[in-house]
Amino acid sequence: MITETPKKLGFGLMRLPRKGLLIDIEQTSKMVDMFLDAGFTYFDTAFVYPGSEEATRKALVERHPRESYTLATKLYAAAAPVAPTKKVAQSQLNTSLKRTGAGYIDYYLLHTLKESNYKRYDKLDLWNFVREEKEKGRIRHYGFSYHGGPELLDELLDKHPDAEFVQLQINYADWESPVIKSRENYEVARKHNKPIIIMEPVQGGKLASPPSSVKEAFQSTGSDASPASYALRFAANLEGILTVLSGMSSVEQMADNISFMKDLQPLNEKELSAIRFAQGVFHESLGVPCTSCHYCTKGCPKNIPIPEIFTAANYRLEDGQLKKAYEEYTDVTATFGSKASDCIECGQCEEACPQHIKIIDRLKDCAKSLE
Repeated sequence: MITETPKKLGFGLMRLPRKGLLIDIEQTSKMVDMFLDAGFTYFDTAFVYPGSEEATRKALVERHPRESYTLATKLYAAAAPVAPTKKVAQSQLNTSLKRTGAGYIDYYLLHTLKESNYKRYDKLDLWNFVREEKEKGRIRHYGFSYHGGPELLDELLDKHPDAEFVQLQINYADWESPVIKSRENYEVARKHNKPIIIMEPVQGGKLASPPSSVKEAFQSTGSDASPASYALRFAANLEGILTVLSGMSSVEQMADNISFMKDLQPLNEKELSAIRFAQGVFHESLGVPCTSCHYCTKGCPKNIPIPEIFTAANYRLEDGQLKKAYEEYTDVTATFGSKASDCIECGQCEEACPQHIKIIDRLKDCAKSLE
């Protein structure tokens, strides 16, 4: 049972600042110090985040007492198209402990469960594995991150009542999404009385830089708060939330998040009204709901920069900026050397995508409109 109550901001370590291709340890260390100095303690990494666990060791574990923070990492057994063997999947914990040097993991997650992959976790006996590892003391709490629908979530929580928490994608734009189903999944977790960790509260950064009409709605409240603050406060003020993960990539983002999360305030009626307007804008949006997690690119045989292409396309789809979209698309495809039209429709990207995006069709649209 989880008895600790971390403050409502968690540091997501997937989108760390970089110098070239390498994680910027100096800037990450400064961000870690700012986070801890403000009284926050929850850090979130994963076996599959390139370089993240090693950066966690250098910026956090080797610089701060172990009792001063809590650390979460994840076991990913659903790699498409072929899942790892039981031995290889279970060895991820050993690797994570070695990479982080943390000694034990406070929150260990079976990662990215959904309809297309959850049976793999049963087949590899990973539910029993995490129970055994908790008994050994190598993990303190276990749960799972989830990207499916409410029916399966209900089934999993019935089948595994000992799961101590669930991590869900929740943000105001996805609250009534017929694909992500944030509200419905939230209500299922609450029905089972499970503490909820929120991921993607800013939708991979999209809600930090929303369409101009949404920015104007937020400004009309009379506040100069950042767009990101509305997204994080919306998530953090829900009942039953253990913490809200923010994938901060700079000292400036860390400072902004701390400024309104350190002394979290409820949303007032003007702010709620602005969020309702924003929800309507995103509901009607033609944009690609990509969060730039890059799970889709790991096995792409043509090395297509799918998230970067979708970011370029969204300048046209969300704000009507055709020239900007074309310029960004040209720069991205020149840098990476692959275009949307290079897609061979193998489908591995769609299997991996936690947002359930019809990537093949979207790439065809990008090729047609931007090449």
